[in-house]
Amino acid sequence: MTQKKRPSVLLRAGEDRRVRAGHPWVFSNEILMDAATRALPPGSLAVLRAPGGEALGLVTFNPHSLIAARVLSTNPEAAVDALFLGRRLARAVALRDRLIGVPYYRLIHAEADGLPGVIVDRFGDALVVQVNTAGMEALTPVLLEALEAELAPRTIVLKNDSPVRELEGLKRDVSVARGDASGTVELIENDARFVADLSGGQKTGWFYDQRDNRRFVAGLAADGRVLDVYSYSGGFGVLAAKRGARSVICVDRSQPALEAARTAAGLNDVTTTMSFEKGDAFDALEAQQARSFDVVICDPPAFVKSRKDLKSGAQGYRKLVRLAAPAVARGGFLFVASCSHLVDPPLFAEQVRRGLRDAERSGRILLSSGAALDHPVHPALPESAYLKALTLQLD
Repeated sequence: MTQKKRPSVLLRAGEDRRVRAGHPWVFSNEILMDAATRALPPGSLAVLRAPGGEALGLVTFNPHSLIAARVLSTNPEAAVDALFLGRRLARAVALRDRLIGVPYYRLIHAEADGLPGVIVDRFGDALVVQVNTAGMEALTPVLLEALEAELAPRTIVLKNDSPVRELEGLKRDVSVARGDASGTVELIENDARFVADLSGGQKTGWFYDQRDNRRFVAGLAADGRVLDVYSYSGGFGVLAAKRGARSVICVDRSQPALEAARTAAGLNDVTTTMSFEKGDAFDALEAQQARSFDVVICDPPAFVKSRKDLKSGAQGYRKLVRLAAPAVARGGFLFVASCSHLVDPPLFAEQVRRGLRDAERSGRILLSSGAALDHPVHPALPESAYLKALTLQLD
């Protein structure tokens, strides 16, 4: 079958340097937006061309988005079908199987895995897919075909409820593309058992990005007293209990999340070690300051969701540390994280330092870390390394 001639998108004079250097994004102001280009349907496959007409690659194109073009292949004539996507899926599966060893991981992490704007988390034979660009929205039927061919999943949930979809002119919704997503599924992480709600939980139902940090912090918790605020489904707290913590308090404002954590405690035979409190994290930290915990864990949702929130949101991390530090026993450990991609590591570290000063505590950073290994970073997109975490020992 003859492939339909693809439209071309032309870069402005002098704007081809970043793409030639391997950057996978092209911004709208770098493209010659003539009438024909503006009229292209959002999500179109197009050939990206240098100002002189040279074909630089195949992109998904959305004339209404700030990131107007995303490189899908350096081959402008690539056939984008289930086989094309399947090869990228197979490569990603092979890497995760080597890194993680059990089929519970982030399978696709967008551009780093060659599928721009796509997130796929794997829960054994269930998959949760997030599609955040118009280009991959148009390719969703092909993506589903490739996922079924590569993994034969029992369940596929399309968790397309992220606010970033609106930037691409896409609706937000959640649907089940295959199987049944009612109830919860079990997953294994760090040799512990947990449960996730794939359709009703936050994001994809689980935060695999903290896997390595959970393991490290749990190693500090043996025979200790642990306070885990923003505990969600118990990833940190239950693992700490399983690794020998004397007591663990999990605090979260979501009752369903606490019930999932309680279920996980039962699955790991640590129910008697744990207690669960529904409430605001800041309030809980203030209430617990009179107690001394050997480990305090603060893994909040993003405080900064847009640039206009950067100043006030960044100060939220300072307040968080100011409230958390007094609850840490002398010689104990504080783990604090930020998943706000607009808060860069130096800004985050500065807010943590200020929070410690406000609390009149001193200490040392033991580990500065990011997301787990199944969340790779595209070399040209260091800003996509959104997760920052500091583990400190406090005097």
